Amino acid sequence: MTVIEMAGAVHDTDLLVQRFEEQRPRLRSVAQRMLGAPAEAEDAVQDTWLRLSRADVDAIDNLPGWLTTTVGRVCLDRLRSGPVRHERPVDGPEEERTPADPGGRDPEQEAVLSESVGQALEVVLGTLGPTERLAFVLHDMFAVSFEEIATVVDRSPAAVRQIASRARRRVQGRSAAPEVDPARQRRVVAAFLAASREGRFEELLTLLDPHVVLRADPAAVRMGGAAETRGASAVAAFFSGRAQAAVPALVDALPGALVIADGRNRLVISFTVTDRIIGIEVVADPEQLGELDLVVDRSEGPVR
Repeated sequence: MTVIEMAGAVHDTDLLVQRFEEQRPRLRSVAQRMLGAPAEAEDAVQDTWLRLSRADVDAIDNLPGWLTTTVGRVCLDRLRSGPVRHERPVDGPEEERTPADPGGRDPEQEAVLSESVGQALEVVLGTLGPTERLAFVLHDMFAVSFEEIATVVDRSPAAVRQIASRARRRVQGRSAAPEVDPARQRRVVAAFLAASREGRFEELLTLLDPHVVLRADPAAVRMGGAAETRGASAVAAFFSGRAQAAVPALVDALPGALVIADGRNRLVISFTVTDRIIGIEVVADPEQLGELDLVVDRSEGPVR
């Protein structure tokens, strides 16, 4: 290897380290939700870095997604291999906080609930089996698609959806943590649908997480739109003035919306809601629609 090639390799490594460090708060939050113990979470994040350093980075199209699913796989392996300590974290040292805003919390940490998940939710997560916990944490808290989770747990996307639904019901039934309050989630979705119908772009932005991901299945893509859209501005622009025929619904116990035409379910929109909407999934494939548990929801009005 020439000196120039060596310099290029060092530069590539430095860039990879920088990109990994940008994702570290998110990865730590995933691992904390999965494993409970801060020390175990840090070890899982370090294992994820080791896997990345050995991977063909040029073949990774979506590095944040790859890292999220990889740290989930690492945590799943740890949960299956033996007992993991579950500790309730206390406020960390001041130097561990990223001073990205006046409140001392980085926006990314805010988005993934790194400091806001309540003790009740921590306790309930500890009652879930490893696969249930992974499906719930990755999908409901970090908006990872069922297809991506399926590759981690070696199940079909439909099976993962059912696992996540079962875990969600257990969490909602046993936790009073406001972050998973079903009524609050439904009100956020109702407000989003109303703002979408009336074309209130700025209000849509306030309801969407900055890192929101919108995913659509191939049948929905053929109706118009992209398979994946990222970012609050792009997602708000897509929905502004739409959702005219959508009615609030529960989709596998998640807040969502349903479009019915000629007495048939034509399209389903499901939302992942934390403090704001962090994930949206659009399904139009008739076979997939038939597998979903759909209930029209008339229980809540818009959020105030």
